Amino acid sequence: KMTQQMRDLQLAQARKPPGPSSPNAAKRLYRNLSGKFRVNYTSFDEGSLVGRGEKEKLRKSYLFQSNAALFEAVELQDLDRVQELLKHYSLEELDLNTPNSEGLLPLDIAIMTNNAPIARALLQAGAKESPHFVSLESRSLHLSTLVREAEQRVNELMAQVVNEAPSADCSEKEKQLKAWEWRFRLYKRMKAGFEHARVPDAPSSVHISVASSSSLRVTFWEPSSVNLAVVTKYKVEWSCSPTFSPLLGEAVIDKLKDLHFTIQGLVSGTAYHVRVSAYNMKGWGPPQASMPPFAIPSNWREYDGRAPRRRGQAEALDHLLGQVKTVHQHCICHEPCKNQPQSRKHSVSKSLKHLFHPGSKFLKTLKRGLYLTAIFYKDDNILVTHEDQIPVVEIDDTYSCLLMQDFLWLTKVSCMWDEILWLRQCVTVSQSSCSCILQTRFKMLLAISQMQGLLGIQDLGQVFFEPIKDKQGNILIVTLKEVKTNQTFESVRWVPICKLQTSRKSVSSPEEPTALDMLLISVQDKLAYHQRSSHALSPGLYLGYLKLCSAVDQIRVLVPERLPNILCHVRIRSNPNISREEWEWLQKMASVEEPVPTEPEADRSQNSFFQELQVAIKELMTLVNIPLQEAKDFRLYSQEVLDFGDQVSFLLLLPPSDDVCTAPGQNNPYTPRSGFLTLPLQIFELGEER
Repeated sequence: KMTQQMRDLQLAQARKPPGPSSPNAAKRLYRNLSGKFRVNYTSFDEGSLVGRGEKEKLRKSYLFQSNAALFEAVELQDLDRVQELLKHYSLEELDLNTPNSEGLLPLDIAIMTNNAPIARALLQAGAKESPHFVSLESRSLHLSTLVREAEQRVNELMAQVVNEAPSADCSEKEKQLKAWEWRFRLYKRMKAGFEHARVPDAPSSVHISVASSSSLRVTFWEPSSVNLAVVTKYKVEWSCSPTFSPLLGEAVIDKLKDLHFTIQGLVSGTAYHVRVSAYNMKGWGPPQASMPPFAIPSNWREYDGRAPRRRGQAEALDHLLGQVKTVHQHCICHEPCKNQPQSRKHSVSKSLKHLFHPGSKFLKTLKRGLYLTAIFYKDDNILVTHEDQIPVVEIDDTYSCLLMQDFLWLTKVSCMWDEILWLRQCVTVSQSSCSCILQTRFKMLLAISQMQGLLGIQDLGQVFFEPIKDKQGNILIVTLKEVKTNQTFESVRWVPICKLQTSRKSVSSPEEPTALDMLLISVQDKLAYHQRSSHALSPGLYLGYLKLCSAVDQIRVLVPERLPNILCHVRIRSNPNISREEWEWLQKMASVEEPVPTEPEADRSQNSFFQELQVAIKELMTLVNIPLQEAKDFRLYSQEVLDFGDQVSFLLLLPPSDDVCTAPGQNNPYTPRSGFLTLPLQIFELGEER
């Protein structure tokens, strides 16, 4: 009866020819296909194929070869080749979860031969066990049938080889005999592995934490015993009762790349108990209860019912901007910009000059003045003009010094590159006041429009946090933008950065470098800053250090060079949520004037939070080069948790109130090590928003 089932299965899997006839044949298959493993079938020239049918036939041929090679690699216990195949082919291309003619999947072979490394690699790639094994009895019967039929085939071939005279047919039968002997040994090893296996132990550890006011995060670890069969899935169960009766829910986890699960849809303020059990080919093992024994979904905002700080702010700002635009809709500022009345002589001179210079152009050299340059980069290439110059336009040739307030205003304008024309028109109306500040800002808007028009690009990117100044009186404001796609432009072209730097060195004066020379010398640092300032933190709860220093016209904030859009920080834990109980404990500690006790008198979850916080404070003090004994005077900001979306949150560590902001000329006895910089506060705020 089982033999008939096997024949039916072979017919159903007729599209999968049998594998190589021997281990040596399998090795030859690897050698022949080794070059093909590294090239996807779509990379071949399909233009020479005749018709769609031929293309599909070739595609299936390559997919079959990769699938057969994976089976052989698992059977030969070749971990390196298994990993190579999983790396170069997707789950669908490998046909990873379709049984072969013996009703087996690669994962079945790996776990029944107890090859844990290969089994883990397959599980992380998404492999599953064969659906034919619905019970222990069916698996045992299937393995017994495979062993019996392989043994029968070996005996038949043995008799034929012994009784036949030496010939080519006899030589072929000897090869088949060796192949079937090898397969017979494989099936016996699989059967023995199954018979000696036992159900897995409980997971070695289960930890629960409060993920939000309606969810718990469960993290668990593999059973500690190393002599068991490979675990292929886990089951998470939860209940309001410590006896788990009644059971409120369960979830089976068969994607084992990360051993964690988030239970959603829970009731805030209700205590939940959680346990986890492991599964292998012998069934489910005993459950492991979580530590702490229960958790209550909550969020720190429930402590005083506080609403999120940013709720509705973006919508309110959009509405406000819309109202401003509506008010100006019928204003004169929406008429085309008109030049100021000029004398006839100047107009004639300008018109004659216009005959020889039909339009605005990029500047080649700098005079004493204020300029705008835009750096667009892709990999190691940068956009330059046809004269191999970085695009530069003039803002004001009579501007001798850049006021910080004008520069910071321009950084805010960089959030509205698409609105430059509208801003120009509105500022034009205000020019009647003859304000020097408004005139300078109007010239900045004109320069931006000119740069956008010459490049044909609206978005000029992010303004670098400080202008470049040279001894000749030039001031250069730099914008930076990374281009992700291969774009072509009419007035500029791509060149390697190193080539541009080399050509510039040959014509520049090292004694008195201009602002452009200084830009090219430091361009790699500026590009690195721009890339790092767009990086996001991985999810978690962080401890940030707020340190300010003031100057005459600005306040600057200390940030790490590796992530300049975030305060100096260390990660406390991967869970960004602070529960109500943890926040209550923090409030109590903030109100106590004595030093924090070594161990808080609280439950296990609060004790765990205290330990995590202690470790983070020590790590942060070391990072910013502050002796640990000084930390006793530092304070945790206890007014709120700073939430950045749903995945990142911050607690702030503040120096003593007199040291939060260092005044001009004031000594800071604890200077951070290298790897930090100070940004103008407004620049930092814009970077954080981005």
